[in-house]
Parts: sequence; structure tokens; C-alpha cells
Amino acid sequence: MNPFRKLIGDTAIYGVSSIVGRFLNWWLVPYYTDLFLPEEYGVVANLYAYVAFLLVILTYGMETGYFRFASRGHDPEKVYSTSQVSLLVTSFLFLFLAVVFRDNIAVLIGYPDFPEYIWLLAAIVSIDAFTSIPFARLRLDNRPIKFALIKMVNIGLNIGFNLFFLSLCPWILRHHPEFPLKYIYSPEIGVGYVFIANLLASLSTLVLLYKEIFRMRFSIDKALLKTMLNYSFPILVIGVAGMINQNIDKILIPFLVPENQNPMFQVGIYGANYKLAVLMNMFIQAFRYAFEPFFFSRSSGEDSQDPQLYATIMKYFLIFGMLIFLGMTLYIDLIKVVAIDARYHEGLKIVPIILIANLFFGIFFSLSIWFKLKDMTRYGSYIALIGAAITLILNIILIPRMGYMGSAIAVLVCFTVIMVITYLWGQKYYHIPYDLKRLSIYFFTGLALYFISLLFNDLTLLVKLLLNTLLFSSFLLILFRLEKHEIFQILKRNKG
Repeated sequence: MNPFRKLIGDTAIYGVSSIVGRFLNWWLVPYYTDLFLPEEYGVVANLYAYVAFLLVILTYGMETGYFRFASRGHDPEKVYSTSQVSLLVTSFLFLFLAVVFRDNIAVLIGYPDFPEYIWLLAAIVSIDAFTSIPFARLRLDNRPIKFALIKMVNIGLNIGFNLFFLSLCPWILRHHPEFPLKYIYSPEIGVGYVFIANLLASLSTLVLLYKEIFRMRFSIDKALLKTMLNYSFPILVIGVAGMINQNIDKILIPFLVPENQNPMFQVGIYGANYKLAVLMNMFIQAFRYAFEPFFFSRSSGEDSQDPQLYATIMKYFLIFGMLIFLGMTLYIDLIKVVAIDARYHEGLKIVPIILIANLFFGIFFSLSIWFKLKDMTRYGSYIALIGAAITLILNIILIPRMGYMGSAIAVLVCFTVIMVITYLWGQKYYHIPYDLKRLSIYFFTGLALYFISLLFNDLTLLVKLLLNTLLFSSFLLILFRLEKHEIFQILKRNKG
């Protein structure tokens, strides 16, 4: 099969599930912002930032390690069992410690009255970490449909449980106070039901993956595990540094914003508007799901050294990323009406910044192919640590002065720097002929069209939307004129 066609096909399958699933899940944001005050939603954003960190730590790079060793001359079943049992042991140990020390942890992170949040989140993280390898196996075995279905079920159940606990139960008990639901529902739990719903959905994923889970041999090859850990440790460093880059702001804001400026309110505003970049994130996630097994599976083939293919992939990644950026920013006046409660609209100014930052992160991921294929993952850890240092320093400097806007700027600067460094080092060790001129045309044209649209802010909504549609159409026209020959060639090859 044409490799470009295969990547497009897998990205489409992962993308449909990711986009549809995450789009459905994203509807929880307007739901939460309508239901909760910014201070209450700030609790959700703050605690899920901790979850993101913990999930990276508890998987400790084994997902990428599994791809690497299962696809290069090792016994795939042995690699699978070794990585899976390792995660089982560490996940169970983490859950045990979190339950035992939940009161101390709750005090440490600022929730002394809610220790139950700790064990709920610990259970979610433990399950998600443990199931990461079965999901990776589905990807490596080219079973994107099952992967997508399970992810969709998880998201659907999470939404369903949220609606049940946060809307249906209160409605039923208001009209029927003696209904038996009163024995399992308590309004005092409040935002805690967000975490309960997530845990129930994660448990369902555990059940749906039972075939993959019980295919492991419940044995560990110690020598293989040591080798995998050595390979994966830099990936862990990259992951932790990446979480610093993406989530440390939501953890630092409560500590760096003075109490008289209502830090949890700022976390809520920032977290909700950060979520508006979801379409860019969904695109990047779908691409990552397909791209990583794609290039690992080709790494030992006869066309593994095909840098032009990777250059073409990068070009279309940027094109689609800029289309998403323009679609979100040019039509933000429509999006905000359905996406987020008016109490949160003051944070809309961070959306363009976060969209570009996430696009740069996606480019960084695509550029990072060189240190994974060359087994030079230590360079990835160096780059990620540089980014983490920038993020920490800028957040510490800017948050007390600018609040959450400082966090948005820090994210953009960080991802810009690591993208540039990854490109420069990558060209030295694994040269890929990226068409920088063409890439620059698309990026700066899209950025210019966005800034032109700002001139229309004082016009009526209808006129503004019509003019922005002309701007968006002009980008499409430029794209067609520059790429029509290559697009037709790709379509012709795919038909063949």
C-alpha cells in the first residue's frame, strides 16, 4: 500500500474517533462552565493538571519503548508481557500509597477538606497507566477500529455519568425527594462527581480491554525490562518536561496569584479557554496515534530512509494546522456562544496564543522523528528540559504580573523554542529536506489573515463573519494554487 495513503487512512480512523470522541467530551466544558462558577471549575482544571503529570510518570515511557522493541527483532509477546506486568506492579503500588497517604497529599496540594479527591484521581491514573500498553498493542497491530471504539465508549460513558450525577440526580430528587437515589447521591459532593464519572468510565475501559490484558504471560524478562527502561527513561524525562510545558501553569497559578486576585477564579477562566483549542489538540492527537507506529514500522524497511516523505507529511500537517487556527479564530464570535458561558469570555484573548502554541508542539512532535529513529532519545530529554526550564521561569516571572495571560505567553515561547532546537539538531543528525519557503508562506499568510480580521472587530457580527469568510477562502485559494499538482498526484496514486 502507498505509505502516504496508509498514514492518511490510519490518521482518518484515529482522527474520526479522536475528533468525534473529544468533541463530545469537549461539550463538558460549556456544560461545566454553565453549571459551575469559575472558582469551582478551577478545581477541576487544577486537579486534572496533576493527573496529567502522574499519568506520564506512571507510564514512564514504556508505550514508546513497547513500539520500539516489539517492532525490531524482539519477541513481541515477551515485550508485551514485560511492559504490561511492569506497569501493573507500579500502578498498583502507586494506588496503594495514594490511598494510605491521601490526607497528607490533600493538605499538600491545598484540598485538606477533600481527601476523597486523592484516591479517586489515583484510581483513574492507575487504570489509565495500566491500559496504555493494551492500547499501544492495538495500534501496533493495526487495529485502529477497535482502538477507536473503546476510546469512544469511554468518552460516552464519562459524559453519561456526568449528566447522571450532575443533572439527572438533582432533577429527580427535586421532584421526588423520597426516590431511592437519595441513598447514593449527595449534593455536597459537587465537583467530586466529575472525578467519580471519570473513574467509572476508566473501569469500563479496563473491562473492554480484557482480551488484550489477559494475553500477557504474567512474567517479566528482567534483561529485556532493563533494556527497555534504559531506552524509555529519556522518554519519561521528555514526558514530564512536556507536562511541565503544558500543565504546570494550572498548578502554579493558585500559588503565584495573590489571594485578593482570586487565584482559583483565574485557573477556572484560563482552564476553560485553554480547552477551546481542543480542535487543534484533537488533530495533533490523531496524527500522533497514526504517525508513531507508522514510522516505527517503516524504520527497518527498504524505504525507511525516505526523508522526502517526512518533509511532505510536515507540509500537510502545517497546512491542516493553519486551517484549524483560522477556522477557530475567524469564527470565534460564533464558537464562544455555544462553547463557553459568558462568565468566562474575558479569557478568550488567550485562544489564538494557545492555538499557535499547540501547533508548534505538533510540529515539534513531527520533527522529533530523528532522535527516536536514531535511538538518540537523550537529545529529546535535553530539548524537553530546556522547554521545561523556560516554562517554569516565565510562569514564575509572568504570573504574578499578568495572571493567566503570562501562562499563555510562557506556553507559546516554550513550544517555539523547542520546535526550533529540534529542527536544528535534527538537520544535523538526520537531514530531512523540509520546504521552509513553502512552510513559511502558509504559516505567515495564515497569521497575517488573522491579524487582518482584528480590524473588523468593531463591525456588526454578520459583516464581520462575511469578511472573515473571505479571508478564510483566500487561504484556501492560495493553498489550491500552490499544491493542486501534488494533491492530484497523491489522489491518482491512491486510486491506483
